Amino acid sequence: MEKSRLETLQEFLSVNPNDSFARYGLAQEHLRQGRLEKAREQFQELLRLNPGYAPAYYHGGQTLEKLGRLEEAREMYRQGIDLTTRSGDLHARSELQAALDLLP
Repeated sequence: MEKSRLETLQEFLSVNPNDSFARYGLAQEHLRQGRLEKAREQFQELLRLNPGYAPAYYHGGQTLEKLGRLEEAREMYRQGIDLTTRSGDLHARSELQAALDLLP
């Protein structure tokens, strides 16, 4: 029987728990399946392991918004803006700023 994407990513992370790309993929797979809290946990762990992984700030913030945790989303966007400003990633910074500006 063929493994699901979720199973494959979980298996990979059991061997390589610090792999940022695989953890990001796992978070995205949870999102795709509507498991918002599981996705949030994976984005949080990803940022704990690799605080320089800029896409996790945007998608983590989006996940927090969907969960109704707007203040936490706001803080995540701000942290991402700080990171991308320091690193010079203007495209990511503009996406994070736009997401922050759209929050009520």
